[in-house]
Amino acid sequence: MLICAALAALGLAGCAGLSADVHTTPAPVALQGERSYSIARMPSQDASADHPQFEALLRDELANNGFVESAAPSARYLLSIAYDTRPLTVSVGAADMAKTADCAYACERPPQPTFSLFGGRAYQHALTLRFFERASGREVYKVSATSSDRDGDPLHAMPALVKSALAKFPFDAPPDWRVKLRVTETGRAPEVVSVTPLPR
Repeated sequence: MLICAALAALGLAGCAGLSADVHTTPAPVALQGERSYSIARMPSQDASADHPQFEALLRDELANNGFVESAAPSARYLLSIAYDTRPLTVSVGAADMAKTADCAYACERPPQPTFSLFGGRAYQHALTLRFFERASGREVYKVSATSSDRDGDPLHAMPALVKSALAKFPFDAPPDWRVKLRVTETGRAPEVVSVTPLPR
């Protein structure tokens, strides 16, 4: 039971459903008014076979939040997208469980590799969206979503990360949130169940 609680706090599926932690730089006033955007891509994203699928997910969810994609010269915002998947170590020692119970967004990780309880490597997935005013170049909003599971494919994690990052738009204070989701039908995007602030 304690092990499930520890894994659930880390966002690992298998004990308590799907969840992601969200960290924001709130800027609700700056995001009022016209919601038009264009996507600013890095060269590596232009060359990536996966990136168009990430963008398609984001376009759909942004449209649900009233955003319209426009050509760069006329868009109010430039949107920068960054994502990452990396191996994650999970420890189940008493000290680490206590640490997990107390931490919110940025938990410390054990410095040495640890074994996996289920025989597979754990991975952490991260998505960061940054909105810049096109006219001034000023960053007006930043939101990051992270989740953990035992699937190293970033495409598998992306629907939940996109849903979580845009579960509230914009997120207001406090900066750290836990988004719980559920999967309804095979091939469908997960649905948001709850959005709650994390204790500070």
